[in-house]
Amino acid sequence: MSELMRNPEEMEKAQKEVRRVFDGKGKAVDEASIDELHYMKLIPPLPLLVPRESRETVVIKGYQIPAKTKVAINVWAIGRDPAYWIEPDKFMPERFVNSPVNYNGDDFQLLPFGAGRRMCPGVKTGMAIVHLAVANLLYHFDWKLPNEMKPEDLDMTEVFGIVVGRKNDLHLIPTPYRAP
Repeated sequence: MSELMRNPEEMEKAQKEVRRVFDGKGKAVDEASIDELHYMKLIPPLPLLVPRESRETVVIKGYQIPAKTKVAINVWAIGRDPAYWIEPDKFMPERFVNSPVNYNGDDFQLLPFGAGRRMCPGVKTGMAIVHLAVANLLYHFDWKLPNEMKPEDLDMTEVFGIVVGRKNDLHLIPTPYRAP
């Protein structure tokens, strides 16, 4: 929501998309059509994958990793590598429209849930829950910042841990949307 509020043109696109997909289906935003929504796929939900421990000493790209070393993969940095992404730190949901890149572990430039046999088993459930929640917020409400705040004045400072979160709470003013 922070990125959408910071980028009103993207918020408008996302709301138009959600409302196009779900208008006429009653009040329910359901999982059946959630894959048609492309504007919610930029930010990986986790900055680091679950740490692993090396079984033996190995050398990777010139770095020696001793046996029994805990190794964490920084998927936040992988998902923002300028070798793969144009303006990687910019919120550009359109980069995923008609793109084969997904978060299913098939493309190594975006690995928020890992890949292969150690990929997070809850990826589909977790993303369905997040997408449904955000889609409901976008469908049912129009949003604005309080106190005449401008989008560029929104504090985007993040706190890193097992998840990336906002340093400060996001305060918004909702206005109910009435479907035509």
